Amino acid sequence: MTNLKSMDEKIAIVAGGRGIGALKSWPAEEQTIDQVIRTFDLFDNGSRAIKIQADLRSLASPAHIVQETQAAFGEPIEILVSNAGTDFMKPFVEATPEDFAYDLNVRAVWLLSQAVTPHLGRCGRIMNVGSVASRYGFSGFSLYSSSKAAAERLSRVMAAELGSKGHTVNAVNPGPVQTVLGRLPAPLVEAQKSQTPLENRVGTTGDIVAFLAEQGSRWITAQTI
Repeated sequence: MTNLKSMDEKIAIVAGGRGIGALKSWPAEEQTIDQVIRTFDLFDNGSRAIKIQADLRSLASPAHIVQETQAAFGEPIEILVSNAGTDFMKPFVEATPEDFAYDLNVRAVWLLSQAVTPHLGRCGRIMNVGSVASRYGFSGFSLYSSSKAAAERLSRVMAAELGSKGHTVNAVNPGPVQTVLGRLPAPLVEAQKSQTPLENRVGTTGDIVAFLAEQGSRWITAQTI
């Protein structure tokens, strides 16, 4: 069970405003990011959230996100969840340079982590959301799968380089998740569900990430979970 008390007064950046990213802080799939923010206000316990609009394909966006976070909450920043990404299905022989996924799925992960790292407090937590597609050869997902595999390896190297400062870096491959199923072919979803050991079901946003952000996860790093 996640110990939410260990995350009291922590500053977190969650990149990604749709699907899993929009809902990482709250488990109900129907919630939008604006509803998440309003829910934080209703807690009346000192917790707050803001929305920062940015296109992480832009080289200027990581610094902008950090600056806006500092302006609203100060520092240190303790938690970074990189979940912004793009996916699409197209045979590799038909893919074009305009379909290139690495700018968002890899470069943005690197640059946002680079921008946040100088502001990490003691025992910072970085989680990069990947995909089971990085391990499987799903037809039609050549650029997506390879970009997520690159981000997974980037996470492991980041963990090696930041470990001496007490920071952890992990990749999270959640498998099929309810928020993205509408964009995937039904046979692929059913195949993934059949290979999911726990209840042969899809994941929900409440199943993902939070425990890696708490202090009890300090010995878990350089892993793909």
